[in-house]
Amino acid sequence: MSATDSKPVPPFHLAFPVRDKEEARAFYAGILGCGVGRESDRWIDFDLYGHQVVAHVTEEAGSRATNPVDGEEVPASHFGVILAWDDWHALADRLKAEGIRFLIEPQIRFKGQVGEQATMFFLDPSGNALEFKSFQDMGQIFAR
Repeated sequence: MSATDSKPVPPFHLAFPVRDKEEARAFYAGILGCGVGRESDRWIDFDLYGHQVVAHVTEEAGSRATNPVDGEEVPASHFGVILAWDDWHALADRLKAEGIRFLIEPQIRFKGQVGEQATMFFLDPSGNALEFKSFQDMGQIFAR
C-alpha cells in the first residue's frame, strides 16, 4: 500500500538512543507534548502524534553526518512528523517561545517548486536530529 492510498496510515515505531531518560522525558513530553507510555529504567515510550517512539538509554547518542539539501546542511539521520499546516506553525511558534535552538530555522523549502514544504530542524538534548514539516498540499509529499 502506498501513502497515497485512501486507507489510514498505520502508526510507525522508532527506537533511538538518548543519554538520559529523564532529560528525554522533559523534552519529548514537556516541550513537544508527547504522551508517555510504558517505561523501564533504561527506556521510555512516547506517543509522537500517534506514533510510538522509544528512547533507549545508551552511551552513544546523536548523529553528526549531514547532506546538502536546498542550500542547507540537513542531518542525514533524523526523524519527525509531517503535520497539518496550522499545526506546524503552532509548533514552530511554541518551540521559539521555549528557546529551542534550531539547526535549520523554520522556513519554506523548495519555494515555488514541486514538493514545496515548511520545515524546521532541531536537536533533542541527546543530539538526535528532528525534522517537522508540512505541506499546504499534502498531495505534494511524494510528488516528483
